[in-house]
Amino acid sequence: MQLKNCVVVITGAAQGLGLRIAEELAGAGARLALVDLNAERLAEAAEKLAGTGAEVRGYPANIAREDEVTALFRQVAEDLGPLQGLVNNAGITRDALLLKVKDGEVVKKMSLAEWQAVIDVNLSGVFLCGREAAEQMIRGRAGERGGGLILNISSLSRAGNFGQTNYSAAKAGVAAMTTVWALELARHGIRCAAIAPGFIATEMVAAMKPEVLEQLAARIPAGRLGRPEEIAATARFIFENDYISGRVLEIDGGSRI
Repeated sequence: MQLKNCVVVITGAAQGLGLRIAEELAGAGARLALVDLNAERLAEAAEKLAGTGAEVRGYPANIAREDEVTALFRQVAEDLGPLQGLVNNAGITRDALLLKVKDGEVVKKMSLAEWQAVIDVNLSGVFLCGREAAEQMIRGRAGERGGGLILNISSLSRAGNFGQTNYSAAKAGVAAMTTVWALELARHGIRCAAIAPGFIATEMVAAMKPEVLEQLAARIPAGRLGRPEEIAATARFIFENDYISGRVLEIDGGSRI
C-alpha cells in the first residue's frame, strides 16, 4: 500500500506508541484521524503533527462505546473520504493478582470491574473499531485502490504475564481476531495484521524507578528496552508490504515472559 494520501485512523493516538506511529505515517504522507479519550492531549498531538505539514484531525471518543465508535467512523469518512487504514492501538491496564493470599487467607481478588475495564477497551474496543473500519473500507471500495489494512496492537503479554489476567486475555484475543479477520476480509481487499510489542520505552515506562528499568532490561536478550520508533517503523513496514496478513509480528528484543 502506498501511504501517501491514504486515510488512516489511529486510536490511542494522543501519546505513547499511538502518537509515534502517527508521526511515522504522517511522514509517509498519510492523512490521519487521531482518536483518543483525552481530548486535551489529543488536541496537542493533532496540533503538533499539523505543524509538520501533515493533514490531521482529532476525534475525542471512547472506543468501548458502540455508539461513539459507529459515529466516529462515519464522521471520519465524511471529513476525510474513504478509509484505507486503521491502527487499533488504544489500551489500558488494571494489573492485579487473580487472588492475593496472606498467611493462607485470601485477602483480595481481582474484581470484576478490573477485569471488565480492560476487556471493554483492549478487546471489545478493538472489535468495534475493526468492524466499523472494515465496513467503511468496503463502502469506500478500498480494495479497488490498492487495499485496506487493519493493524492491531497486541502484546508480548498475550502469552501470559504475572498479574495480568485481564490484559493477557485481551491481548491474546486481539491476536486471534487478527487471524480471523485476515481470513474473512481478504475477499474484500482488506489485510489484517498485528504487532506484539515487548517492553518499550514509552513515557509511562520511562517514568518507572531506575532500578526497575534495569531489572526489565536485564531480562531482555537484546539488553535494552525497545524504542517507540522501532514499533512505528514496523507499523509502516506492514502498511507498505501488501503480502503481510494474518500474522502477529513480535517486536520484543527476544523476550520471553
